[in-house]
Amino acid sequence: MERREKTFNLRLSLVAEIPDARIDDDALEGEAWLDEWETAIKPGLVRAVFAHVRGFPGWEARIRNRGIPASDEIEIVVTRRFDAAGTDA
Repeated sequence: MERREKTFNLRLSLVAEIPDARIDDDALEGEAWLDEWETAIKPGLVRAVFAHVRGFPGWEARIRNRGIPASDEIEIVVTRRFDAAGTDA
């Protein structure tokens, strides 16, 4: 079986812009904005990628763990499978 690969990166950079007038605001203490990303936004984004890929016959996706914390990187391996009969579902 021949295997061909290509890497595609979609890099997201997270930025919090806090006005000087709110630097001492207790509501902005810590990394609440980052917690919102991790718990509310990122999981939905990852689910959307999987849902979209599942919509195409013959394509599948899986997470690959490369030893990097999921808070820093999630690698999704997207595979197109071809069958031996040539019907390519």
